[in-house]
Amino acid sequence: MATRGAAIVEAGGGLQAQGRQVLSAFYAALRALKLYPLENEAVQKALDELQATVGRTAEREGTLELRVLGDFFFLNETRLRLDLSNYATFGSFARALETHGIGAIQIESGVERGEWAPFLSLLLGDPGEPERFEAFRGRMARSPISSIAVLPESEAPVDVGEEEEREAAKRTYAQSVRVAKDVLTDVRLGKAVNVRKVKRAVQSIVDQVLTNETSIIGMTTLRDFDEYTFTHSVNVCIFSVVLGQKLGLNKLQLYELGLGALFHDIGKMRLDPEVINKASGLTDEEWQQLKEHPTEGLLSLFSLHGFADIPYRPMLVAYEHHMKLDLSGYPRNRRARNPALFSKIVAIADGFDAGTSVRSYQYQPWPPDAVLKEMRDNPARGFDQVLVKAFMNVTGVYPVGTLVILDSYELAVVVSPNPDAEHIHQPIVKIISDSMGLPVADPPTVDLSEIDPATGAPRRTIIKTTDPQKYGINVADYFV
Repeated sequence: MATRGAAIVEAGGGLQAQGRQVLSAFYAALRALKLYPLENEAVQKALDELQATVGRTAEREGTLELRVLGDFFFLNETRLRLDLSNYATFGSFARALETHGIGAIQIESGVERGEWAPFLSLLLGDPGEPERFEAFRGRMARSPISSIAVLPESEAPVDVGEEEEREAAKRTYAQSVRVAKDVLTDVRLGKAVNVRKVKRAVQSIVDQVLTNETSIIGMTTLRDFDEYTFTHSVNVCIFSVVLGQKLGLNKLQLYELGLGALFHDIGKMRLDPEVINKASGLTDEEWQQLKEHPTEGLLSLFSLHGFADIPYRPMLVAYEHHMKLDLSGYPRNRRARNPALFSKIVAIADGFDAGTSVRSYQYQPWPPDAVLKEMRDNPARGFDQVLVKAFMNVTGVYPVGTLVILDSYELAVVVSPNPDAEHIHQPIVKIISDSMGLPVADPPTVDLSEIDPATGAPRRTIIKTTDPQKYGINVADYFV
C-alpha cells in the first residue's frame, strides 16, 4: 500500500502538469516584461523558458489552445486543476486576457521565439478603445506575430455545477489567505491596516458558508506549512462561522464571529517571531511571553482604525480564546468570569485546526477524528462540551479530509458529512484506490450509508482512519 501515493501522483501528471507549466511560463514572462526592459537578462530568460515550455507541449499536442472560461483554465479540452499556491498567480494572467476581451489563445507548433515579446507587450498595453478585442486583433495584424491567434471571450455562461462551486470556494479561500497575510504583516510592521479588505474577506466567507458550506470546508484541507499563520486564521474563521450557523446565529452575528476568528491570533504579531515559530520546546520565559498574545490581541484590535464601532466582540475573542471553560488557561483572571459564546466557539475551531495541522513544533498532525475525540473526552482541554457536540454534528464523526480504510480494503477520503444526522458515522467519501491498492483514475463519490439490497447491510464500512503522510497522499488534491 505504501506505493499508492506515488501511483496517484503519477496518474495526475501528463497534460495537467504541462498545462500548469505553460501557465507559469506565461505569467513569469509577462511579469518580467512588465518590470524590466526587453534587453534585460531576466526578460530574455523568461522568454526562453516560455518558448521551450510551449515547444515541449506543442510537440506532443500539436496546436495548443489555452482558454479561460470564468475562473477555469483549459488547455485544449483539459481543464487544469489549480491549487492554492498557483491559483492567485494564474488569476493575474486571466485578468490580462480579460482586459482585452480575449477568451482563448491559439498557438501553432511552429511558433518562433521572436513572436512572444510583441504579443506579451500587446497584452500589457492599455486597451484604450471600446471594441477591446477587435482593437487588439488589429494591433496583432500589424505586428510580426504569425503563429499566435486570439479568440474573443465566450458570452455563454459556464455551467459546471459542483466544479463551479468548488472554484468559487477556492477563490474565496485564496483571497482570504492573501488578506490575512497582508493584514497580519501590516500589524507586525506597525503599518496602517486596511480594515475594509478584512470586512470584505469575512463577508465572503460568511456568504460561502451560507450557500456552499461543503466546498468551503473542503478548502480547509489546503493547509500550507509555510503559510500556517495565515491559513490557520482563515480556517478558524471558516470553522467558527460553520458552527455559528449550526447554532442559529444570524448573518450579522456570523460576520462579527468571523471577524473575531480571523483576528483571534493577531496578538502574536506583536511578539518575537522566533518564539512564535520555534520548532523545539519553549523555555519558561518564552512560554510566559507567548501567553501574553491574547492581551496583545485585545490591545491591537482596540487600536485599529476603520471600524464604525469599537469591535468589542472580536476583542473579547482575542482575549478569551485560551482561557478554557474553568479559567485554568490564560490570561489568568482574578475574578470569576464566563467566557463569551463567540470566544468558546473560536476556541473549538482553533483547537481543531491546530490539532490537525503541521506546525513548526508538530510535524505529525493528529487524524481529525482523534482530535475531535480528544476535545470531547478530555476535560483538561477546557472546551464547552455542548459546543463540541454541536461541532461534531457539523463535521461528522469523520471530518472532511480524513483518510479512511474501508472493509472492502479501498482507501477513501471523506469529502462531506452525511446530510442525514442519523448516519453521522457514515460520511460521503471519494474512493481513491481499489482493494489492490491501485489508484482510481476518476475517484467516485460514495455515500457510506448506502445499503446493499442483497444483504440489507451497508455496502461499505469504515474499518479505521489512517495517516495520509504514510501513503504520500495529499488529501487536498481531492478538493481542488
